Amino acid sequence: MTGYSREKFTHWIGQGDSCDTCEVVLERAGKDVKRDAACKAVSGTWVSVYDGVTVTDAAKLDIDHMVPLANAWRPGTGSWTAERRKEFANDLTRPQLLAVSAATNRAKGDQGPEDWQPPAKGCRCTYATAWTNVKSTYQLTVTEAEKKKLTEMLETCS
Repeated sequence: MTGYSREKFTHWIGQGDSCDTCEVVLERAGKDVKRDAACKAVSGTWVSVYDGVTVTDAAKLDIDHMVPLANAWRPGTGSWTAERRKEFANDLTRPQLLAVSAATNRAKGDQGPEDWQPPAKGCRCTYATAWTNVKSTYQLTVTEAEKKKLTEMLETCS
C-alpha cells in the first residue's frame, strides 16, 4: 500500500446537468427517483443488491466501488496516470459502481472476494462476474486466494 491515498483517485466528478457520478449511480439504481435543483436524490426506492435491503432514503446508501480503490492500488494502479485513476473511480460503463446499503459497503471496506462476499447469497454469481469484468477490463492482477473464491462464487451461476 506504499503511496496509496484515496485522494489519488479523483471521484464523483461532474457528469452534466449539475450531477456528479454518485448522483448518476443513484438515479440508475433507483426507482421513481426525484432530484432537487442541485441533482441530489430527495426521494426514491433502491434495493441494495448485496443484502436485499430496500432503502427509501438515499442518505442510507453508499456508492460502492466493486473493486475498491485500495484493492485496485495493490496490483498496479499506482503506476497509472491521474486521468486513468479518475476514469476507474468514476466508471459508469462497467459494473464498477453500485448503490448499496451503507452497512454492507462499510463491512466490505477494501476487501476482495477472498475475505468478503455479499450477505445475499443469490448475488454472489453477479458479484463474482462483475468483479472479474472490472479486473479484466483494467488489467488488474488477481491473487490465488481471490481466484479460488471467485471460482467458487462463479460455480453458483446457473
